[in-house]
Amino acid sequence: MTTSTKQMNHGAFEYTSPTRQRTMGVVFLLIAVMVFGFFSRGLDTSLVTTFRMSPGGSDVVAPDWIIPSSIVINILGFICAALGAYQLVRGFKNWTNLVLGLVAAFFVFSFLTWAAAEQSLNLAGLINSSLIKAVPLTLGAMSGILCERSGVVNIAIEGMMLSGAFVATLVGSLTNIWIGLLAAVIFSGLLGLLHAVLSIKYKADQIISGTMINILATGMTSFFSAKFLQKYQQLNNPGRFPTWDIPGLSKIPFIGPILFSNNMFVYAMFVFIVVLTIALYYTRWGLRLRAVGEHPKAADTLGINVYRTRYVAVVMGGMMAGFGGAYFTLGSVGRFDEVMTAGRGFISLAAMIFGNFVPAGAFAAGTLFGFSDALASKLAILKVPIPSEFLLMAPYLVTMIVLAGVVGRTQVPAADGVPYEKE
Repeated sequence: MTTSTKQMNHGAFEYTSPTRQRTMGVVFLLIAVMVFGFFSRGLDTSLVTTFRMSPGGSDVVAPDWIIPSSIVINILGFICAALGAYQLVRGFKNWTNLVLGLVAAFFVFSFLTWAAAEQSLNLAGLINSSLIKAVPLTLGAMSGILCERSGVVNIAIEGMMLSGAFVATLVGSLTNIWIGLLAAVIFSGLLGLLHAVLSIKYKADQIISGTMINILATGMTSFFSAKFLQKYQQLNNPGRFPTWDIPGLSKIPFIGPILFSNNMFVYAMFVFIVVLTIALYYTRWGLRLRAVGEHPKAADTLGINVYRTRYVAVVMGGMMAGFGGAYFTLGSVGRFDEVMTAGRGFISLAAMIFGNFVPAGAFAAGTLFGFSDALASKLAILKVPIPSEFLLMAPYLVTMIVLAGVVGRTQVPAADGVPYEKE
């Protein structure tokens, strides 16, 4: 396999057309104008912004980061303008998306500096919240990657996660949280099997099959929650996984409390990212899975059982979604509420697409959506003059912007959503 083919498969680089280069150049310049016009203009040059570098509740203390607000915003604005001008004249070619991410980060940091001018913002706490909120999104996105890399569209992630959250609560309340977690994984795996049978054996429309599972999960969990969990509170009290500090690493200033002082779900997310990446790109199983999703007829000719491969992938995707759904109850609030996933399964699909069907990319996208969600609550505390309704819409607005194609074309598996007919 050539280097260029590997890069394409991993989604590291993609060809950027001249039109897209010019468009991105204009976008970079518009971001620079927004930095100067919205954040720098009218800001007192004597103001300073204080970023606290220790998450709340942590005994690991890091010194505050104090910066001159106006100067930092102007510097970042000039950098964005310079990057935009270079993009228009020469172009960053295959690095356009990376530069886009850098410019977006400069814009966000300028916004935070402006919002917290003459105040303080817990930056470490914001990053920590973003990481925690990214957990179910990343797990849901990896569920989608398993399914769609094999050629089966799965929009039922929302329903599988919601079912996993409910089953984890009910079984966890009756037994313990570990058995509750296992039950959630198994039950959502069965929903994955249902989706696989409808999509692969009976060749039903995969969108309709996924929608049916979402409707079934919403109705089933809402009915049983109202009938039993709300009436008998002992059935809605499974407990939560405790925070586990990694000795030594959790004491590192700033990054220690963020990365190495979390509950089991955060650590499991990182493990799954590594394991799934290795499995997809460095094992025979992963090669066969991707071959089935790209060209099932050729894979069948080589002796690969297309149906079995897709069944395994979709069931594993359901189990991953169930694990992510259990986070909402066993890893977060410790109880089940009706429709508590609140569309996170659909945002997971956006993270999967944004991440170019790659686990690490899905994590980056999930962190972005998690950051936009966490930012809303932080800005409300700072009393930023932005309507609260707009702040609540932030994660969904970011999702729509991403899906609108701002990051360019993704490498969708060629046979994704196409039922296979064995000749």
